[in-house]
Amino acid sequence: MKKFASLLLALCMLLSVFTVASADGVAADQIKIGMICIGDENEGYTANHINGLRQACAALGINEATQVIYKYNIPETEAAYEAAIDLAEQGCNIIFANSFGHESYVMLAASEYPEIEFCHATGTQAKDAGLENFHNYFTAIYEARYVSGVVAGLKLNQMIADGQITAEQAKMGYVGAFPFEEVKSGYTAFYLGARSVCPSVTMEVKFTNSWGDMALEKEAAEALIANNCVLISQHADTTGAPTACEAAGVPCVGYNISMIPAAPTTALVSSAANWGAYCTYAVKNVLEGTSFAPDWCYGYVDGAVYLTELNEAVVAPGTAEKVAEVEAALKNGTLHVFDTATFTVNGETVTSWNTCYGLDGIEMISDGYFHESEVRSAPYFGIDIDGISMVE
Repeated sequence: MKKFASLLLALCMLLSVFTVASADGVAADQIKIGMICIGDENEGYTANHINGLRQACAALGINEATQVIYKYNIPETEAAYEAAIDLAEQGCNIIFANSFGHESYVMLAASEYPEIEFCHATGTQAKDAGLENFHNYFTAIYEARYVSGVVAGLKLNQMIADGQITAEQAKMGYVGAFPFEEVKSGYTAFYLGARSVCPSVTMEVKFTNSWGDMALEKEAAEALIANNCVLISQHADTTGAPTACEAAGVPCVGYNISMIPAAPTTALVSSAANWGAYCTYAVKNVLEGTSFAPDWCYGYVDGAVYLTELNEAVVAPGTAEKVAEVEAALKNGTLHVFDTATFTVNGETVTSWNTCYGLDGIEMISDGYFHESEVRSAPYFGIDIDGISMVE
């Protein structure tokens, strides 16, 4: 009997050792990380995600070459589930997926591998999924888009002052991927930034219905230029729009990466997400064996969004100083991108809004501004404001 009790005690002690080891997380030289990508390194959005993971690896002492597995060009289909399962079977401790349509497939994989952390960018379901190992993340990219809009507005002012256009001709074009809230939030922020310094500006938006199609994005930009848009921006993942702008001599504002190599004489700046902020946060929690938030979104104040370098040969004089001023105001909370005093809908100021994708019934306007990405990380600003029109 004593022998049995001793064996039982030894077994309990052994189990407790394993439990403690599990709770302690994973050693940095042992962790394995997977990333499911909608594109590859040749496409800006995915390249930015890869750079973010590399930043995390460098900060945490992880060998990217031997401890990270990438799955490139994974469509928003069953292929995303298959990629997630393969990464899980290869021993990944944490798996990232970077495109909206990957979510349901990755979430299914997460339900089958509860010991692995799954992190999905731009999604909406993690808070209510009931899975402790499934997470959504995004950045407050609308803040950086607003500042890039200020850069655009200053350029328009310069063009007006130089007699290249009149104030009434200050019309921008915007190449959008899909008519989703993520895109609408971004182009509205960009427009409001431009209008904060150039009050006469208007904007036309043309959708490609693709996240990354260089030919379609180039074609959309060309159509907007032909429709008298004198400056182009984008929420699309390739260099298609900047390429069209460079050929036409039209200033442009990019996304994800610097577009100066593609448009050296016309690119002004790009807005970008620093995915390294989230990747570092998530991987660090796995290393430490600690649980982490199901939904994450941060902006300038946490270094999660930024502008790429200004093209000093193209931007208007005084741009760097104005950018610093606006970024400081965003960081200290004296400026809110969606301040309801700065836009109207059908000529009226909006004082209440509670019809948002997936969040109906929640009042989003208080203290004089729309609270974007505070209730959920994925953008939900869906208001069609005056000054912006859609074109086929």
